Amino acid sequence: MNGNGTGEGTGALEGAVVAVAGAAGPAGRATLLRLAEAGATVVGCDAHPERLAEAVDAARYAHGGATVTGETVDLLDLDATRDWAKRTEAEFGRVDGLVHLVGGWRGSPTFQETALSDWDALEKLLIRTVQSTSLAFQEALERSDRGRFLLISAAGASKPTAGNAAYSAAKAAAEAWTLALGDAFRKAGGEDGPRTASAILVVKALVNDAMRAERPNAKFAGFTDVTELAEAIAGVWDRPAPEVNGRRLWLTPQP
Repeated sequence: MNGNGTGEGTGALEGAVVAVAGAAGPAGRATLLRLAEAGATVVGCDAHPERLAEAVDAARYAHGGATVTGETVDLLDLDATRDWAKRTEAEFGRVDGLVHLVGGWRGSPTFQETALSDWDALEKLLIRTVQSTSLAFQEALERSDRGRFLLISAAGASKPTAGNAAYSAAKAAAEAWTLALGDAFRKAGGEDGPRTASAILVVKALVNDAMRAERPNAKFAGFTDVTELAEAIAGVWDRPAPEVNGRRLWLTPQP
């Protein structure tokens, strides 16, 4: 990791342009910081403009000279998301990545107590936003020499629990959609293999400093710190597209 704080990165992300959906949360803030440190131009979006502005300012301040921008985009609106993708490519000349960090959780004590209203909410947050961003950014990513579409998912998608039916099903659907995009990238690459990759980073759950401060006695066993997630996200660009395309990259033991 480049720790000089100058914003001068080296490696596969130097000069790259990466969009981050859901950039205002703890994982988003960590990812903006890490990508800026690696020398990327980072374009964040979120539904919370004030929190997004804080995240963008923090990344700019930490890495002087880094280009980090943010705007509010309705990712449930495919046309609006396509406009965001087009504006990003027009302004910066390329798009080399879309990191999907839009999250949300709803659960219940038992399977029988599952509220279908939870599904309605999670379908929008966890599935529709993946659909919009993947469709909007596919062509730009295929024009890149290092394009990556990255979904952050949960181990529960592969091993659902009774109280997490809606959440796990939504994550599983988002994973399937992301793998289908990977197949499109594979087909576009032809005999030479994919030049662009669509991959899934799988965690048990995420933890950050604020959560530890709120629950100082909690162990958060098996959780991935948001800074570790950000490091793993940046590391995907260090691996060849055929090696990561259409794959689940486990940051927690596979169930």
